[in-house]
Amino acid sequence: MTLVKDAPRTSTTIMVRSESNSRVSHSRDPYYELMRRLFQEEKTAANGKKFLLQIEERQNHNNPIKTSEWKQISQDLDIGKASFYAMRNKLLGAGLITNRNGEYRLSGQFSKDLMDMALWWWTAILKNDTENL
Repeated sequence: MTLVKDAPRTSTTIMVRSESNSRVSHSRDPYYELMRRLFQEEKTAANGKKFLLQIEERQNHNNPIKTSEWKQISQDLDIGKASFYAMRNKLLGAGLITNRNGEYRLSGQFSKDLMDMALWWWTAILKNDTENL
């Protein structure tokens, strides 16, 4: 029997938009806009934002959220266990957070993956110099 908390979390799908007016950085709420690209439902996007902000706040105070706190976080977000782990797995799969030593922390893997894709496209496909990126 596979437990929800043990579900695979190696990758996820993120919506990419080509219109310049839909850039995350142009949004009034960039965190939420990023979550809307990750989650289909508005409520899940809002909860994803809240969870990331909780992780950020606790990490900044050297008190990272422990994985054992899932029940309290689920209650705070008013979601069940399966919904919490599905949301968490998407954030892990996207590389926005890590789960190391039983603690959730923000991760730079998301940025590194996007930069790698952008650099490859810019240089290998479009044949541009990296200096012009």
